[in-house]
Amino acid sequence: MNTTSFKRSVAPLVDLVFPPRCPLCGGAVAEHGGLCVECWSGLIIPGEPCCAKCQRPLPDRVAAQGIDATLALADAAQGEWICAPCLADPPKHAGIAAATIYNDASRQLILSFKHGRKIALADLMVRLMVPRLPMLEGEWVLVPVPLHRWRLWRRGFNQSALLARGLARAVGQVLLVDALQRPRATPTLGHHGKTRRAALLQGAIRGNPAHAARLKGANVVLVDDVLTSGATTDACLVALRKCGVSRVRVACFSRVLDETKAIDTHFGKHAGGTTPPVMPAAQTMTPEA
Repeated sequence: MNTTSFKRSVAPLVDLVFPPRCPLCGGAVAEHGGLCVECWSGLIIPGEPCCAKCQRPLPDRVAAQGIDATLALADAAQGEWICAPCLADPPKHAGIAAATIYNDASRQLILSFKHGRKIALADLMVRLMVPRLPMLEGEWVLVPVPLHRWRLWRRGFNQSALLARGLARAVGQVLLVDALQRPRATPTLGHHGKTRRAALLQGAIRGNPAHAARLKGANVVLVDDVLTSGATTDACLVALRKCGVSRVRVACFSRVLDETKAIDTHFGKHAGGTTPPVMPAAQTMTPEA
């Protein structure tokens, strides 16, 4: 009997002893590893249309005109839509794939996963991340954002590494869990703006010399749980470029955005007639690594 068949055979017994519950609210669900309908409806799942560079959700053209100048759209030469932030500051990566937009529901999931030690949530989070990844042609290496050893010892696991492991299995690519190192400890970044975060992270992340040959010329998917200001991502990109990687895509479970009007326009009203509370990035307290 293989592992899958064994799990199916014992599932009724496990459900009898440990009835399936929603990991967020504790309500009854059909099976382990899922959310109840109410909690599921609280998640904001990004979709089309989106920025061709970073997958930032965009309102449709008609709704965008004259409504939100901060997300003015422009057609690229190929007819693709590019968001204003990417026009102003072209990203150094090959794209961002985010499973959710950061709000109360996704924040609670991340806190339960990372600080509540509910590591089984990694499977649910990976299932949401996989559809957002574009087709990875050829060979890619999945690399998690590293933790400093002191934080890793205190927590007992690297949440980004757990997500990267699940993604690697799902897409059939290689996982290089220690490709990046964090030799210098940094304070919690949640209360700092982008400029201060970048200063704190300067020189804090580096490539692992043991994997220099494997990384040179490689295509990399950088995996994190939350993308906030992009300072941690930028620090990882600098380290990976020094290793000579070819391309880097960024995959995360949740992404903080600061344009609430665009989200409201694109996704409409939240279940129950209210709009999901998404705070500006500079004001949102995010569960930092």
